[in-house]
Amino acid sequence: MSQPFKINKTPVDPEVVKRKLEESGIKDPGTASIREIVRLVNQIEYATGVKFIRMEIGEPGIPPPTIGIDAEIEALKKGVGAVYPNIEGLKILKEEASRFFKLFLNIDISPKGCIPTVGSLMGGMLCFLVANRNDRTKEGTLFLDPGFPVQKQQVRMLGHDYHSFDVYNYRGKKLRDKLESCLSGGKISSILFSNPNNPSWICFTEEELSIIGELCDKHDVIVIEDLAYFGMDFRKDYTVPGEPPYQPSVAHYTKDYVILLSSSKIFSYAGQRIGLMAISDHLFNRRYPDLLRYYSSDSFGQALIYGALYALSAGVTHSAQYGLAALLKAVNDGTYRYREDVKEYGEKAAIMKEIFLKNGFRLVYDRDLDEPLADGFYFTISYPGMSSGELIRELLCYGISAISLIITGSERTEGLRACVSRIKREQFPDLIERLEKFSKDHPVNN
Repeated sequence: MSQPFKINKTPVDPEVVKRKLEESGIKDPGTASIREIVRLVNQIEYATGVKFIRMEIGEPGIPPPTIGIDAEIEALKKGVGAVYPNIEGLKILKEEASRFFKLFLNIDISPKGCIPTVGSLMGGMLCFLVANRNDRTKEGTLFLDPGFPVQKQQVRMLGHDYHSFDVYNYRGKKLRDKLESCLSGGKISSILFSNPNNPSWICFTEEELSIIGELCDKHDVIVIEDLAYFGMDFRKDYTVPGEPPYQPSVAHYTKDYVILLSSSKIFSYAGQRIGLMAISDHLFNRRYPDLLRYYSSDSFGQALIYGALYALSAGVTHSAQYGLAALLKAVNDGTYRYREDVKEYGEKAAIMKEIFLKNGFRLVYDRDLDEPLADGFYFTISYPGMSSGELIRELLCYGISAISLIITGSERTEGLRACVSRIKREQFPDLIERLEKFSKDHPVNN
């Protein structure tokens, strides 16, 4: 097994890495949060002057379209900065959102159920605040892991219990029995998954989505579908408005669902902190008497907007709503094809995977059922003989950063999540050079 902080000369002084780890209070990089790794790498970069290959945070690496920026500027010039936005969202944004879901998912959601949120992360928090409080006999959320670590942090903050399992081991028909075993106890109030999956980048099939929908209806469980990487399974083009193929969605198979849509990835709008949650018409109007323990209404939609959302933020930044409305209108009208911008992520992923594989690394999640895994925003790596914590620690000495799969709920404790978005193509030579040295310094015993 590899020993950390070798005496071989590395791009980053191992003593600096060791010192910054100690100062940060991170005992095991394999259990550190995303933002803790971000802070650590910032400090190492500042101390050494070495520019890292930064793969630890899922941040867009493409400039946002001017469509949204121009719409925001125009709105601000008209004075919206001095006016509280409608807590339910701008009428034009809600209408374009409803239209978007029809054109790109082929589902009907009323504009009243399309609610802007301060990023889709806030949408998840709102779901937990309402969906996990609608029945006093239930315990909380079932996460289909691996997943976004902060969502579990949210339920822990709220004091909710949760359950989870690594779905990679239960693909296809095997998913039915596993889900049934989890849901049959009657303690699950909501189920959450991302599609494409962060971090493994697997994509649920129609068969799997139908299993999830059918069993959630059977056991009265609300489905929270996180589409942060909407349309970014680049094996198919889901971005032609009103024409198949449509982005796969559990919405076709259940009546009680919430879709979380992020503007951060498909529109590179991360800094504006605006997303959408789309609540099915059936769920929006459904009444849960137990909600009256926390809110003034037992209506799911009313409790969410005027109970939970009002208490959290009293609405989403006014100008940002105009920006997102303009972006949605452009894609709905077919005048902007966001896929042409974001497909760069898939192209970079293919190149980066090959670089890692040539230098002795392995892909952790490498198949999507019977297909090769798609190239997208993330991929997962391991190195023979190293745990995730050891691998992060060693890679830091070579100016490369990533996060552990452990914090995503993965059972693959040796693996790391690598995000391609912030890596520029001109950094590929540095990546090659550093990984060649890494593999030379860490020979694999076959």
